[in-house]
Amino acid sequence: MGRAGSKTKNQKRARAAAQQRAQERFSAAPHCFVLHRGRAGRALQQLVLDVRRVMEPFTASALQVQKKNALKDFVAVAGPLGVTHFLVFTKSPSSVNFKLLRLPGGPTLTFKVTQYSLIKDVVSSLKRHRMHEQQFTHHPLLVLNNFGLPQMHVKLMATMFQNMFPSINVHKVNLNAIKRCLLISYNADTQLLDFRHYSLKVVPVGVSKGLKKLLQEKFPNMSRLEDISELLVKDINLSESEAEQDGTHNILELPQAYAGRGNMKAQQSAVRLTEIGPRITLQLVKVEEGLSQGNVLYHSFIHRTEEQLRAALARKEEKLQLKAERRRRQEADVQRKKEQREAHRKQSLAGIQRKQRQGEDGDSDAEDPGLPEDQDPADQSDDDVEYYRQAVGEEPDEDLFPHRTKRKHRPQRSPQPSKRLRTGQAGEQPASPDPGRAKHRRATGPGQPQRGWRGPRDPRRQRERGSTQGPGQQKDAGGCKGPRKRRGAQSPKLKGPRQAGQPAAKRSPRVLGAKFKRLWRKQAAQGQGARQRRSTTTKGRH
Repeated sequence: MGRAGSKTKNQKRARAAAQQRAQERFSAAPHCFVLHRGRAGRALQQLVLDVRRVMEPFTASALQVQKKNALKDFVAVAGPLGVTHFLVFTKSPSSVNFKLLRLPGGPTLTFKVTQYSLIKDVVSSLKRHRMHEQQFTHHPLLVLNNFGLPQMHVKLMATMFQNMFPSINVHKVNLNAIKRCLLISYNADTQLLDFRHYSLKVVPVGVSKGLKKLLQEKFPNMSRLEDISELLVKDINLSESEAEQDGTHNILELPQAYAGRGNMKAQQSAVRLTEIGPRITLQLVKVEEGLSQGNVLYHSFIHRTEEQLRAALARKEEKLQLKAERRRRQEADVQRKKEQREAHRKQSLAGIQRKQRQGEDGDSDAEDPGLPEDQDPADQSDDDVEYYRQAVGEEPDEDLFPHRTKRKHRPQRSPQPSKRLRTGQAGEQPASPDPGRAKHRRATGPGQPQRGWRGPRDPRRQRERGSTQGPGQQKDAGGCKGPRKRRGAQSPKLKGPRQAGQPAAKRSPRVLGAKFKRLWRKQAAQGQGARQRRSTTTKGRH
């Protein structure tokens, strides 16, 4: 029992250590995002999915790209996820472009896709294709052809393609992990790159076709044979499509035992490739610094002089300086506002503490001390009466200002005729104004007529009005009777200039101060008795 328990513990430790090593290898391997930007048709979207299939398992196979996503959004998440390359496809009205970006600082290679074929198109053109899910559990073997040229852009392309896949140690590599092959070939004459993807298969050589059938568990039809030796010696009853394609170009000696019957160590086997797609033909357009926003290091169509390069560099430096200046200014503004908020907070706290100390020293529930001792309440009330008279346009009630004193009569001046003067008969000179009415009118300067005076009253008309006027009615300027309006109701707006005999518009109590609002509410709550007293007071004044 002790040995079995120790063996189980050792197995668990070994399994945990193997998982940790696998996780470390996976995180250390380069990862990539394959996506498209802008509008893309069905064919281009399917090409993006096919390229993701090639880059498996070190890519985001189910990456969701939305229209509102910008390139900086993918850059922001690339660091935590360990993404090192972006493969971006874009479509223009004239062509399809392919960008290869190295994170985090570039460079960026821009290619033009001259031709491409999808996986379904390549597979449909083959008589027999060999592709299964186990092939995509390991990254493909990268093969670069004709990249040994001395040009700098060719060396840069070779380095970019090599860094897209994990490096291989030939002394420790497991041959069973190599199931696919990615071939990138460069043509120096046409300056085109051929992107090909193959499925890899290893078969033994040196035996007859019949024996291969037995080794591959495809038992042949031996109804026409008299002995099994005929199957090993003669190639009978085999289809023409299984003709040998092996030669010196693909026969090698295996250093390890490979998956499949007959692939033994130190035995000769043939390596066969079957294209599984996609198939892409690329042309390098330009090489840029950074992530699609740096200086152009190489361009296949545009060649600039030294002066043009220096001018472009100077413009870029100026833009960078302006950007740095704006950033410095923004940081200074943010710091200044932060200091202002801190100072305001300190002042507020100091004020609160001062109020708390004052409340502790005295009675916090003390009432408002009111007016200063040296100020007379009657004077304050007279100021309120004058403000009320100017704001509303009429005399306040007696109970509205309890400390109100009677206004001192100013010396009467000789009245002079005004444009609004009313006379009883033509050619009659106006008599002295009614002293009761003049008391409630605003006096004017010397030598000017008093405003609002309309001549002497006719005793007969006064008697007629007084005989029919009720306690709940008030007279308008033209002598018409009507119900007295409730104080505080909004009067209709007058259109055009005010005619003679038309009452002035009353201002709403909303324009008054808080003190007058409280008095208006108190007066409105008194009810019918307050209105009766007001009507009696008005009759006594007139």
